[in-house]
Amino acid sequence: MSNSSSSRPLCMIPGPVEMSDTVLQSNSTPATAHTDPVFVEAFGQVIEMLRTVVGTKTAQPFVIAGSGTLGWDQSAANLVEAGENVLVLSNGYFGEGLADCMETYGAQVTRLRAEPGQRQQLAQVAQALRAKKYKLVTVTQVDTSTGVLGDVKGVAELVREHSPETLVVVDGVCATAAERLYFDAWGVDVVITASQKALGSPPGISVVVASQKALGVLKARQTPVPAYYINWNRWLPIMKSYEDRAAKYFATPCVQAIFALNTSLKEMLSDGGMESVFAAHERTAARVRSAVHKWGLETVAAAPELCSNAMTAVWLPASIQAADLLPKLKARGVVAAGGILAGQAHRYFRLGHMGISATRDNGNVDAMLKAAAEALEECGHSVATAGRSTPPRL
Repeated sequence: MSNSSSSRPLCMIPGPVEMSDTVLQSNSTPATAHTDPVFVEAFGQVIEMLRTVVGTKTAQPFVIAGSGTLGWDQSAANLVEAGENVLVLSNGYFGEGLADCMETYGAQVTRLRAEPGQRQQLAQVAQALRAKKYKLVTVTQVDTSTGVLGDVKGVAELVREHSPETLVVVDGVCATAAERLYFDAWGVDVVITASQKALGSPPGISVVVASQKALGVLKARQTPVPAYYINWNRWLPIMKSYEDRAAKYFATPCVQAIFALNTSLKEMLSDGGMESVFAAHERTAARVRSAVHKWGLETVAAAPELCSNAMTAVWLPASIQAADLLPKLKARGVVAAGGILAGQAHRYFRLGHMGISATRDNGNVDAMLKAAAEALEECGHSVATAGRSTPPRL
């Protein structure tokens, strides 16, 4: 797809993302009963393929109509009882939101915050884990507000060393299928994600993958799950039944969205598997960061090892605000996103480069970078001037 010839702008925000034509067609099927054998087979395949995506043999996927945020509620409601301690590693807007969600269900939350563009030092995390016992620790693998990459592997290793009974919960909404994550090998207990980002299908599906250890915590609860719709005790028989290729009812599944996700996952896994997908996102992200530096700008993520492969947040020159830049990008056929950090939203913009925009040679990223360079020029920033002073860090 080319932004010069398309009748609509490219959606290059950090999700929803551009989708393949076959995924769009799968989302446009006629009305289909959730008991139809064709749908039952598609749903069962989705559950199985999600295990491959996150790298687990035994964990249980939950595929429920909703957004990525619903995964926060699922994890909090099912795994935390009122008064229990939760450690939230917050690298921005979405880390703070996850902490708020945990508190809503009665958790005693300790927020270990990082400055914008940074993440927690592992020594800080180790110190926190030694200070008290936590029911779970949460890591936002990519905080969509900053593009900062959390150190899931490092945190999981610390939990195994200092507090092996603590559950490791990963918010992977803007990371899963774009960033490397090996659920079983790293010792992760929960991954929260959604259909509309690197999984490459329309919004509408909350995906949570829970380890058998996490399900054991659910089973051992002393108090009832304080929720109805997101109670895993109700959903577990549904997921097991569909995986066994038998329809079972609790609430109506999002049939067309599941058809679309099935197609997207098949396309992803048939093209070299997850290692190929990860490598493609790494190459694409490196190309985006190289362009940003050539423009004389800096990423919000303060160091290369902190940069996400799914998206890039870019500090603007002091003379330009996001509200100046974004309409000029859209006029060139590309929709990008403004900032969302409180008090800093006007100072930066965000580009998404995940899903088929990263894994296929479709011209989406080239069109995005060309449009961004031209829009910056129109705003008065000469992208050809190398070595200019860059925006100060916060």
